[in-house]
Order: sequence, then structure tokens, then C-alpha cells
Amino acid sequence: MKIRYLGTAAAEGWPALFCSCPICTHARIQGGKNLRTRTQAILDGELLIDFPPDTYCHALQYGLELAKIHTLLVTHSHMDHWFPTDLIHRHEHFGHGAAGTLEIYGSQAVKDTFDAHILIDRFKPHPIDGVVNFHVIRGGDRIQANGWEIAAVPADHDKREECLVYICKKDGKTVFYGHDTGVNLSPDAWALITAEHYDLISLDATMGKKTIPGYHMGLPNDEAMFQRLTELGCADEHTVKVINHFSHNGGMTHDQLAAWGAERNILAAYDGMEIEF
Repeated sequence: MKIRYLGTAAAEGWPALFCSCPICTHARIQGGKNLRTRTQAILDGELLIDFPPDTYCHALQYGLELAKIHTLLVTHSHMDHWFPTDLIHRHEHFGHGAAGTLEIYGSQAVKDTFDAHILIDRFKPHPIDGVVNFHVIRGGDRIQANGWEIAAVPADHDKREECLVYICKKDGKTVFYGHDTGVNLSPDAWALITAEHYDLISLDATMGKKTIPGYHMGLPNDEAMFQRLTELGCADEHTVKVINHFSHNGGMTHDQLAAWGAERNILAAYDGMEIEF
């Protein structure tokens, strides 16, 4: 199995759009892995996770043929993970030759945002019912989609809506994709997470060296969660451990994040990073 991290930043991007802090200034000067677009990933070139406003840029940068992707998982309705207006372009009026239907899975809040962007007067002449199909799911739901077994896990993120993270399984490989979430997960979430053994675990590292009481994780939370999952038999020395979803507010450059991870056998994701496992 392969995962490609198409984007690895929090909502404001990195460097942040309107920021001149030392971390953003460093990123603009150094470039390279310090430049991050909003978080999105793809498994085996076919299972897309999240649809941020940078999706079009990701398609250009990495040669993605989005018309051939038929499964999209959405974690929550925040703009940096869900920019549904671009989905109108799957209609034949805007783009030609998209085969089959894009099956989208997300919470009711994600569906409500989809409806608010797509079901408007401007787009009524171009209904996308035949090319995009939305499935409302909840934490604990299990999905069978194009050979993938997927479990939706309730996240510790925005209490105003049901946010989800995902366990994805195919061909004997299992991934836990934990963005966005804090560590204060519900017993139901922990039961789902700890029922599996993982080949790759990807955890939220938005806060860098800092921690906050929920919503996002920092590096101390990540280290503790990786340790807990190892002690519970969900991870071992063969499990690939990754931190992702970074903010300039975490106060660390990419090199600093990578150095922290190298000391602990944890990879710091960067835009375009591909891992085969």
C-alpha cells in the first residue's frame, strides 16, 4: 500500500496567508519542505481523504486524474478539509469523460455544507446527482467501498459538529488516519482504534511543542499516543509512524519537526511525501 501526503498544513497554510512571524518568514526564504498546502492524502492512488481548496493545485502538482477517483472520505466541514464548490466541475458541462460516480462519505455537517455550495440557483442547470453521490455517515459506521474496508471513528475536534477520522483497510494492510483530532477521544472511539493492528499511523501534530486540551494534538500528545498504541499491541517496530497537519503556530520549522521525529522513529510529513508500506 502507498500513501501520498498531498498537503500537510493546517487551515492557514504554511507560510500562513497573512503572516510575517519568524516561522512563516523562514518558510518563505527557505522554501522546499517548509512550504505546505492544506492537508489532503490519497491511498493507493484511489482513496482520497479530504477535499481542501488546494485540491486543484494538488492535482496539477502530482498528476492526479481526479476523474478516475471514485471514493472520497471527508473528515469534517472546516474549509481547509472541505471545499465542495469545486465538485460542480465533475458535471459534463465543466469537465468531460469522468467515468462512474464519485462516492463521498462524511457527516451530516459535511453534507449540509455540500448542499449549501452546490444546491444554488447558479448550478441548477447542471445537477450532479449522476456523477456525485453523498453518503451521510456517523462515528462507528463501517463502509465497503471499491475494495476498501473503512471505519469512521468519532474525533475529538469541533464539538459543534460530528468530526471523523478513519481506519482504512485493504489487501491485508491497515491505516489509521487521525487528522484532525485531539487526544480526548470517546470510549467508543478508543474501542474502534484499539481493535486493530496498524501498518501505518498518521497523527495530528498541529500544535508543535505545545499542547491544548483537545481539538488538536501537539508533539507530546503524539509521542504519548504512539506509546499507548504500541503498549496495546496496535503498533510495533514495523508500524510506520507519521506526524502531519502542521501550523506555524506550533513554532517549529520542518527541519526541527523532522529532527524531533528522527529521534523517535517518527516521520514528519511534507507535501508530496509518499510512503510505501
